Amino acid sequence: MPRRILVIDDDTSLRRVLEYNLQEEGYEVFAAADGAEGLRIFDEQQPDLVITDLKMPGTSGFQVLEGVKERSRQVPVMVLTAFGAVETAVEAMKLGAYDYITKPFNRDELRLTVRKALEMRGLSEENRRLKEELTERTEFRNIIGISRAMEQVFSIVRKVADTEATVLITGESGTGKELVAKAVHSFGCRRTGPFVAVNCAAIPRDLLESELFGHVKGAFTGAVRDKTGKFQRAEGGTLFLDEVGELPVELQPKLLRALQEKEIEPVGGTITRKLDVRLVAATNTDLEEALTGGRFREDLYYRLAVIPLHLPPLRERAEDVPLLVKHFAGRLGAPTVTFDPDALETLQRYAWPGNVRELENTVERLLIMRNSDRIALRDLPGKISGVRVDRGRGIVNLPPDGYPLEQLEREVVIEALERCGWNQTAAARFLRIPRHTLIYRMGKYAINPEERKK
Repeated sequence: MPRRILVIDDDTSLRRVLEYNLQEEGYEVFAAADGAEGLRIFDEQQPDLVITDLKMPGTSGFQVLEGVKERSRQVPVMVLTAFGAVETAVEAMKLGAYDYITKPFNRDELRLTVRKALEMRGLSEENRRLKEELTERTEFRNIIGISRAMEQVFSIVRKVADTEATVLITGESGTGKELVAKAVHSFGCRRTGPFVAVNCAAIPRDLLESELFGHVKGAFTGAVRDKTGKFQRAEGGTLFLDEVGELPVELQPKLLRALQEKEIEPVGGTITRKLDVRLVAATNTDLEEALTGGRFREDLYYRLAVIPLHLPPLRERAEDVPLLVKHFAGRLGAPTVTFDPDALETLQRYAWPGNVRELENTVERLLIMRNSDRIALRDLPGKISGVRVDRGRGIVNLPPDGYPLEQLEREVVIEALERCGWNQTAAARFLRIPRHTLIYRMGKYAINPEERKK
């Protein structure tokens, strides 16, 4: 994509000359007649370079410089100044301007200075991308787990990361879908490109199309400028569509076409633009049920789910809870804090309807409210510690606000195995079920006899 330059000058003839010369060099140019208009265009178009006159009525070039630096310290600003006012330009450079050009300017000087500014921007972007890549590689370490279910997730991520296949990540809220999407991006061939995330449920329906595909000036009331959509912003990288199940039905055909044809058409536009974007989507809703109800297109579903990747809820990988607790404690600045064995066991037995996010919040609360560097069972919130199996009488005491049936079943299986000394045949006989049914339940709830016997 051509580099984007914003020119701000109240002198119409000079502004047009600048615009013409820059376009001749292959740049995409936006022009503004005053500083206030220039900052509005900056917010909409996010240019790679700003060229502004210093002396303008209303919002001055110094105010433009300050406004750009507040919005993005990565975008270089070049200032225009009269031949006899170089001192003013030097003052602007002290405030963060990249360079200055005196009026009237020489075309070769303009071309050279602009090229150097953009090269500097490119180096800055490369440095930022390398830092982001390192951060995103570290993010993969934040997907903690030794359970068989998580090992399968890691295996799929490694296999699909370096391909162009569309990935559909499913799982309950709080299971870490965006972390996995970032891992797919950061380990793939597009790692140096941008990772652009869009939450389809957080954007109003009437704005979502423009947000994804962009719009042209005059497309609708309030569209005073062309706008670049998220698809174009993700050029050369990955677009992550979170909560894709909330995508309006009327917008789904346009997304399908973008995936099939690798091109988009901005709202109100007539010219299509080719895409070089990988799509990763995520949802916590049952899309197959949405297909039956007519809320989601079948052809779009199969286009999204080329590689389906399901994240298990935390209650199905209880052996990962101690690792996650230790990880969160370390990340929150309390690596020396320990959890008593019965506290950890109770955390493992809790159903975690909010999954990993709820566990992280719980650990943070425990660390803030602790009286020592040792967390005991009594320190746990009542909704977690209030669900217990009476080992003496085998009676389940349920809290008044209810309890998940799956978690209750897991408790019963563990109780039976412990009573029978972890003899699976005896435990199955105790529960009045076939032995293969017990083994299935143990696998389903990640009950590991060897770990439990320790």
